[in-house]
Amino acid sequence: MATRPIFIPKTNMIGVTEKIFEFQWHSGFAVSQKQKSVEELHMVAKNNGLNSVLEASSKSLLELGVKLSAFNLTIETKRNNNKFTVETAFQGSKVFEHGGPFKDLFGFDSLAAKKDLRLKQSGNLVSFEFFGMEFPLVPRTYFYDWLYINALMQHSELTDQIMDFDGYSDIEFNPKKSINCQAHAIALFVSLVKNGVEAQEIKNPQEFLSLCSEHYTQQNRHIVVQSKMF
Repeated sequence: MATRPIFIPKTNMIGVTEKIFEFQWHSGFAVSQKQKSVEELHMVAKNNGLNSVLEASSKSLLELGVKLSAFNLTIETKRNNNKFTVETAFQGSKVFEHGGPFKDLFGFDSLAAKKDLRLKQSGNLVSFEFFGMEFPLVPRTYFYDWLYINALMQHSELTDQIMDFDGYSDIEFNPKKSINCQAHAIALFVSLVKNGVEAQEIKNPQEFLSLCSEHYTQQNRHIVVQSKMF
């Protein structure tokens, strides 16, 4: 057995509800095993009223979900037309006590950027810096959410398809080990759109933070809802 969250966008206010589900886990590193676990998770979610859940990861059974993986989703800069994945942008924006940001990581593939030794050998993480804009560590998912959502907005062919799911999952995300999650960022984007927020407000980091401030406050004192199989 294992537990994973599903992120549900709020429509009456900006925010995300996170529900934890217990389900049958299929061990093994093969994609097929991870996909079996996805099916188990979604089955339990459906039994609890979430009829349509999108797995947003490279292990998704849908091409849409695979494209939404931070390892695949790209962001392009307007000034120089540079293109890189969300994952490389996130890793290359980290500022540590003794180094960073390591902007050369923007030119790496996603896996190589994530495994670069400098990210583990430069002391504690202190902030993020993305093209001259500085982002604090708190709220904890603020920079990742903003980065992912701004990348997502560059792909209308994806945003048009994600709006009507009941929730979003990422089978690889374990909240006991990680902080940031693409499924959470997607749910937050859907909530922003359904609450009438304009693209320009989302693009501005300070306006984005102000819009999501209540959500981040609730996130910090969040009580997990445990839902079991039946």
